[in-house]
Amino acid sequence: MITIHGDPISGNCLKVKWTAERLAVPFVWIDVDVVKAESRTPAFLALNPAGQVPTVVLDDGRVLAQSNAIILHLAEGSPLIPADAYERAKMFEWLFWEQYSHEPYIAVARFQMRYLGKPRGEIDPKIIQRGETALALLNERLEGREFLVGGGLTLADIALVAYTRMAADGGFSLRDYPAVEAWVGRVETELPIRDPR
Repeated sequence: MITIHGDPISGNCLKVKWTAERLAVPFVWIDVDVVKAESRTPAFLALNPAGQVPTVVLDDGRVLAQSNAIILHLAEGSPLIPADAYERAKMFEWLFWEQYSHEPYIAVARFQMRYLGKPRGEIDPKIIQRGETALALLNERLEGREFLVGGGLTLADIALVAYTRMAADGGFSLRDYPAVEAWVGRVETELPIRDPR
């Protein structure tokens, strides 16, 4: 059984939980409250010197960090990773894009507004603009498609739905991106996602 050290407010942590649940990987969840700096304690830093969640302890005691690395490890050999080499590369493309061009804007706007109490007008306008650009690109890709890669759910969908479904917390309206809004509903049903936003 693996142990997931994660904060339930974090989309990066939730994507690990949802992947484990989808694949019926047994796990123990240990809450780590990042707002209270619980990922900065000596005990946690001994586990992950970067002081970040999620951090997973595998059943053999080895430690793995970085959400997309963890979900790739958990999903090895499963239908969540396409068998076709090109489709697998497209899935990787979305995973890399999620961490570089989506999460730093959608998740950061959400954190600053919901957890730090900042009004939207005080958030760096570049964060808002780049978040809108990310949602627009996602919407364009999803027009006429059920999922991001191939014909079914992959890690690309799990990785990207994590913060996209919470975009309203950062002041983004998914109603402006109807293909994204419909896709979020499909992925939530497919997983299924049972936790509150």
